[in-house]
Amino acid sequence: MKTTSATILIVEDHQDLAANIGDYLEAGGFQVDFAADGLSAIGLCENNHYDLIVLDIMMPGINGFEVCRRLRQEQHSDVPVIMLTARDTLDDKLTGFDQGADDYLLKPFEMKELEARIVSLIRRHRGDLETSTLSVADLKFDLQTMRVTRGDKVIKLSPITLHILRILMRESPKLVTRERIETEVWGDEAPDSDTLRSHLYNLRKSIDKPFQESLMHTIPGVGYKLCRAEDV
Repeated sequence: MKTTSATILIVEDHQDLAANIGDYLEAGGFQVDFAADGLSAIGLCENNHYDLIVLDIMMPGINGFEVCRRLRQEQHSDVPVIMLTARDTLDDKLTGFDQGADDYLLKPFEMKELEARIVSLIRRHRGDLETSTLSVADLKFDLQTMRVTRGDKVIKLSPITLHILRILMRESPKLVTRERIETEVWGDEAPDSDTLRSHLYNLRKSIDKPFQESLMHTIPGVGYKLCRAEDV
């Protein structure tokens, strides 16, 4: 049932429950990260990519509703969120959905059900991302045919360079770190830094060099952006 290369953030202040969820998901092939309170979760989401968040509602500091609201309204994140709660009330559910939650699971729950909901949400989210053409300025990437064009010119790229381009266009105009690119393309077996540098050089040469406006931008020591100059 596992969805490949998926990283889950578990936000839960009960250590034993968080550990049980984490152990179960890791055994199923997921990568897992943890936060014990809302502020820590927000900080992690600012600096890391997650495919889904399992978010407890009742936590010290700020609760899960507020975490979800900040993710949607302040970070403009569309990461899928499953809320966990011990209270089975309609008001709680409506509040959660109103703040941007995608699903709602009542404690206690079966781990198999949680995993099934995680897989379903990630597949749906990835499907939404990959049903249309990505566009940045006059650069277009048809994800169905894997055809890349800029203006009226067709651009030929290697499979790995195509993958890198898809990541950068999907996130545009946001910055993407080197580490995130390496994780999404190669998983836990990232090559040496020269390999990524070579692919990025070839990508820049293909999509920028023949054209008047540069779309690829290096943020020294941090990562890369694919966007117009005014969005850097």
